[in-house]
Formats: sequence, structure tokens, C-alpha cells
Amino acid sequence: MPLEHHPLTREFPEYRQQLQALYAQDAHFSRLAQQYESLDKRIYEVEDGREALDDLALHALKNERVQLKDKIAERLRTFDADA
Repeated sequence: MPLEHHPLTREFPEYRQQLQALYAQDAHFSRLAQQYESLDKRIYEVEDGREALDDLALHALKNERVQLKDKIAERLRTFDADA
């Protein structure tokens, strides 16, 4: 299976404009998004063999990424409803 990054723009293509607006307007959202992108990069590097990590630790990182993605998705939906 080919390795893939999971950038927010690919995960939420329907929210591209909202992502840009929230990056600019919401410091908390920006921190969440930066954490997500950093975590995604680390997971990719582990899966690509550039960083050593056991399966349990990798699974924990993936769970953390999912939790961040859920928080980001909720904020995107809320922002969309506010607009």
C-alpha cells in the first residue's frame, strides 16, 4: 500500500475557504491544524522507515491524529454554520 500524507486540504476539500479563513482568524484553530500537520508528517516518516517507532506507539499517534481531525472537523462545521 502506498504511503500518503493526510493534509487537511485533502481531508476536507469542501472546506478549503473555511480552512484559510480559520488559519487567519482563529489562533486556537491554527494551533490544532499545525499539531495535526506535524503529527501527520511524523506518522508518514515512521511508516516510510525514516523514524523508528514500535507499532503500539504508531497506533497511539494515529489515534491522536484522528482526535485532532475530529476537533478540526467540528470547528469547520461550526464556522460554516456561523457564516
